[in-house]
Amino acid sequence: MTLAFVSATAPDLLRLVALPVFAWVAIRDIETRRVSSGVWIPLALLGGVLLLWEAQLARAAGGQVWIDEFLVPAAISFGVVVPIAYTFWWFGGFGGADAKALLVLALLFPTFPQYAVGSVTLPVTTTPIGSFSFTILTNAVLVAILIPIALAVRNAVSGRLTPVMFIGWPVRWDDVPDHHGQLLETTAGVSRSGLDLDALRMYLRWRGLTLEEIQEDPATFRDPVTLPNDPNPPSDGAVDAEVRTNGSLEVDPEAGLAADSDHDDPWGARIFLTDIDGSAYGTTPAELREGLEVLADADTETVWVSPGTPFLAPIFVGLVIAVLYGDLLIGTLL
Repeated sequence: MTLAFVSATAPDLLRLVALPVFAWVAIRDIETRRVSSGVWIPLALLGGVLLLWEAQLARAAGGQVWIDEFLVPAAISFGVVVPIAYTFWWFGGFGGADAKALLVLALLFPTFPQYAVGSVTLPVTTTPIGSFSFTILTNAVLVAILIPIALAVRNAVSGRLTPVMFIGWPVRWDDVPDHHGQLLETTAGVSRSGLDLDALRMYLRWRGLTLEEIQEDPATFRDPVTLPNDPNPPSDGAVDAEVRTNGSLEVDPEAGLAADSDHDDPWGARIFLTDIDGSAYGTTPAELREGLEVLADADTETVWVSPGTPFLAPIFVGLVIAVLYGDLLIGTLL
């Protein structure tokens, strides 16, 4: 069976559908950090059909093809890659979309595909393990390791030598609401962790505020009696979320959320986190206050932000490398 100038088995050709889909979800995840769970269902169904189809072909071939080229790689895919994805998700090492992507890849690519492009066969290298989903995973991990190195080089070339040069870069203070990741600054200086920027957006939307308004009059907005009586829905903090904004100064100090405040809750951080009846990505009142103090400082021009690169981007790059080259780790060591 052929597709243009590519020759492969029918299951392997159909698996190429994953490439544009993973390209799209990687871009989506970078831009919004939100990927719908529905995107994985068609790929999972396709993977299940192709798995049964390939099992039938391998069983008919028998011998080494059935055992070494199908059963063993499939066992590694479902017995190693799936537990790794679940375990890392359970302990917070992966996001939900990252784990689902790996689960889909374990189903879609349990064995090594082969694509004949002219006189070249892709991938150009193979591995004794034989599980293609495991190869994608190890490639993705190696790509992810290179990201901090690339960040450090970028910062070093620009003369930005700080303890956080491996995990972030500076952005203009008023551009912070358009970024994902974490604020890597406190009032005492740079820090390796800080306010989650999704939580910051939730707070600003809840109050109907912008960072510009906060920096123009921090003393007013620091006082919890200026909290709105009818807060806006905070959304989930996504950059592109549709939000309602009522404004924040139309308040009655004698009524509403902060009526009984004894002014011991600067910025109304504790009231906000209590009112939303949920977790703002694990943000504490102290972290929210600290981040707001940094951004409210009129002398602040740029702040360090961690991009928090989602793992779906390395997964996609790892998939492309796996299809074209094979296993980076094995290829490097051998």
